Amino acid sequence: MSFPRYPAYKDSGVDWLGEVPNHWSVCRLRWLARRYSGGTPDKRNLAYWKDGTIPWLNSGAVNDRLIREPSTYITAEAFKNSSAKWIAEGALVMALAGQGKTKGMVAQLAIPATCNQSMAAIVAGSEIVSRFLYWWLDTNYQNIRNMAGGDLRDGLNLELLGDIPCPLPPAPEQTAIAAFLDRETAKIDALVAEQRRLIELLKEKRQAVISQAVTKGLNPDAPMEPSGVEWLGDVPAHWMVTPIGHLCDAISYGFTNPMPTTEEGPYLLTANDIGDGRVKYETARRTSYDAFLNELTEKSRPKKNDLLITKDGTLGRVALHEGQEACINQSVASLRVKPAAILPEFMAACLLAGVYQSRMIYDAGGTTIKHIYISRLAKMAVTYPSLSEQVAILAFLEDELAKFDSLVDETRRAVDLLQERRAAMIFAAVTGQIDVRGLVKSEAA
Repeated sequence: MSFPRYPAYKDSGVDWLGEVPNHWSVCRLRWLARRYSGGTPDKRNLAYWKDGTIPWLNSGAVNDRLIREPSTYITAEAFKNSSAKWIAEGALVMALAGQGKTKGMVAQLAIPATCNQSMAAIVAGSEIVSRFLYWWLDTNYQNIRNMAGGDLRDGLNLELLGDIPCPLPPAPEQTAIAAFLDRETAKIDALVAEQRRLIELLKEKRQAVISQAVTKGLNPDAPMEPSGVEWLGDVPAHWMVTPIGHLCDAISYGFTNPMPTTEEGPYLLTANDIGDGRVKYETARRTSYDAFLNELTEKSRPKKNDLLITKDGTLGRVALHEGQEACINQSVASLRVKPAAILPEFMAACLLAGVYQSRMIYDAGGTTIKHIYISRLAKMAVTYPSLSEQVAILAFLEDELAKFDSLVDETRRAVDLLQERRAAMIFAAVTGQIDVRGLVKSEAA
């Protein structure tokens, strides 16, 4: 759908804006909205955080974009003895600091609340509509982060927020733009959600194909018999069932001591670098050759075709090491299988299958944080056929999984295009590159 433009434009004098419609003006945020930060009651006083009635937000709350529930509640006494301040429903909050992408994110309150000192309340004045301001700040997320040095320096502050330039159409136009964006982004968000559900469905079907192939084989008429393992169920009668440890020359995990990082050198792999089926070498850190050769034992240096399994963090991700010089830390388990009995690729396919994934999680130990213990992993049963049948199953899986992967990639590209379209539409609307006034009126009529 193409959108009309305004009849005439002028230079705004602001890099963030470029040209704006002739009748629009530009103003700094400090003149359009009140800005103030919150506070955090004493965390050591547990009474402040028990049975509270006052909604309170931490910086992560901005991820919801429209905040309907508080992060927690504080007591009236906690509010009185801290710098926390009330923020009215409809006002905006922005994260001044925070982990990852949080800094610079903005959200609107659907409830009255208080917040911590790492968030700024932005209360729109009479000249700017709060929802229009939300969309303007949202589309300038990266520009706002860059005011504090992008991703590399300290957080934002109220003074910096006051310097944010804002387009200022007449109030009725602000309302129309906000209504248009609420409606159109909701449509795109629904399409994105639908595509993401499709991706999850494809992943589930992909895993089901793997599970069927590595536990039942390719011949639907093959005689079956009980495996002797309750959670594994019936398996082909001619297949073997063996503890993983009997099929491995070594099962271990990596180093626990700190390692230096360098620009070049062997890969330094942690659980974050193990994806579903592959090692993410492209994002992994590296360590020095000196540390690699002199500070590590052999168990921390996987060899080609060793299986790498995440034992901490997100449990049970499995990948086959391709042979690059690399070391693993204690969050990664390494399995060196006996290829005369079971192919490394087949063992990897087994451990990616749902029945084995579920069992690894079930067997995980720990009280608050779960871990896969290699002693328990070694006892976990696995079923497998002859080497020739393993080869046939792997060839089948290669063909079938390629189809699923292609569909997932295609769906992800569709999501990316929708999100690009969403971002472009928001920017075009709040900067006046498109005139949505008639569109809002015609739909309302």
